[in-house]
Amino acid sequence: MSKNSAQYSKQYGIGIEKFLVGKSFFVTGATGFLAKVLIEKILRTAPEVGKIFLLIKAESEEAASKRLKDEVINAELFKCLQQTYGECYQDFMLNKLVPVVGNISESNLGLEGDLAKVIANEVDVIINSAANTTLHERYDIAIDINTRGPSHVMNFAKKCKKIKVFVHMSTAYVNGKRQGRIMEKPFYMGDTIARELNFNNSKIEPKLDVEKEIELAMKSKKALENDEDARKKMKELGLERARKYGWDVTYVFTKAMGEMMIDTLKENIPVVIIRPSMIQSTYKEPFAGWIQGNGILDLMILYYGRGQLNEFVGDPSGILDVVPVDMVVNATLAAIAKHGQVVIQKPEVKVYQIASSVTNPLVTKYLLSLLHEHFDSSPFLDSKGSPIRVPLMKLFTSMEDFSAHLLDGAMQRSIIGSSNGELLAQKQYEILRRKEFANVYLPYGFYAGRFDCSNTLGLMQIMNEEEKKKFGFDMGSIDWKHYITNVHVPGLRRHVMKEKRGETLVGAGNKIPGGPKFYKSKL
Repeated sequence: MSKNSAQYSKQYGIGIEKFLVGKSFFVTGATGFLAKVLIEKILRTAPEVGKIFLLIKAESEEAASKRLKDEVINAELFKCLQQTYGECYQDFMLNKLVPVVGNISESNLGLEGDLAKVIANEVDVIINSAANTTLHERYDIAIDINTRGPSHVMNFAKKCKKIKVFVHMSTAYVNGKRQGRIMEKPFYMGDTIARELNFNNSKIEPKLDVEKEIELAMKSKKALENDEDARKKMKELGLERARKYGWDVTYVFTKAMGEMMIDTLKENIPVVIIRPSMIQSTYKEPFAGWIQGNGILDLMILYYGRGQLNEFVGDPSGILDVVPVDMVVNATLAAIAKHGQVVIQKPEVKVYQIASSVTNPLVTKYLLSLLHEHFDSSPFLDSKGSPIRVPLMKLFTSMEDFSAHLLDGAMQRSIIGSSNGELLAQKQYEILRRKEFANVYLPYGFYAGRFDCSNTLGLMQIMNEEEKKKFGFDMGSIDWKHYITNVHVPGLRRHVMKEKRGETLVGAGNKIPGGPKFYKSKL
């Protein structure tokens, strides 16, 4: 950056708040975790924003309006706005937020009538935040939402007369089995990580044909309609296809194909792709520790605190790449403002990775020590009201060692060969469940990639000091000890486990939301 441009930036910045004023947004996945934090931030910092149209999957307009009120307007996340507007809060929110019945799996998003025309005429910014985040989802379902869905949203975007930027919320883990420092580069149709890394020296995989993958998923679904094991087989198909081309799980494979579809269809629309790593609770805004649902890491934390996961699999010296959701939102708004006000002759796809593994790495063994410290000083309670004391979690560096440990533990407790068939079945199920969880976690517990964030850091360099205060996303500023022990874990306990302030949660009889499937993730 030249001296003159640096001085200009320091004075004027990107102009985030100025850009937001009067702009109309169209947001998919509007009731999801990330989208809600984004909506809250826009309304709180730029109340003069135009309409925000929210695509909501519902059977009717009435049902969509109910979901808007129940899942968005009345959510605790918006309490700062509730305090600001008082009795006028509901009117303010209903004036800004417009529920739209639709579905990204349908052509034209299922939009009909005059409202579709209104949106096409008014919208300046489209944010596609809808996704199926189940890691090992059925192939047909994952492709329908994560691959075909973005193409439907982009096709609708091309009907929007005023559109200035199209934003696609992806994940840093679309980089699959890439290793080392992973740069912020877009996917182009036909790219495969297997070919890029040349996994099989003598047999290079062909280019990825996304249309054929869609066709394969749909044909397989139809062929398996009357098969009792169809669900399992469709999950296996997704994993098989993902691993063939260099991805670990169906979720990130179908998300990568979604990026390819967007690039192919974009024509003259500027595209911003946001790739966060593991999204966690808010660091500061609108208040610390808010979270909705839980991911792989969150499940591990909660089961550990409950004394149900004292051993696991992973690299103690590895890096767990996590980012607070409010920093993801701030970086997204900065990218929107930058690209939404720049006239480009030939629009490009700009990728922003929002991650911590390069700028502020969180080492696994340090995270485990912080979790032990937290639960040692503030334990859960068991059904008798006694504290659940947990040891420092032991990590096994391979699935073979972890499986052998589970089996050995079962044998030592005389479970294998026990005459109590019911108890035997229960313990065998528990072993299978732990192995299943570990297998899902495995690619991330040993992930060898480190996400470069040069484009994201570049955004910070052109922000002025006032913007950095209001829209900061400096991963290097995160104090991991404070965030994990004082913010994130208490946030999980309060917002996911519904633990009230000033008390600890009785462990037995309270199921962890999302368990025991171990599939959901906010990657």
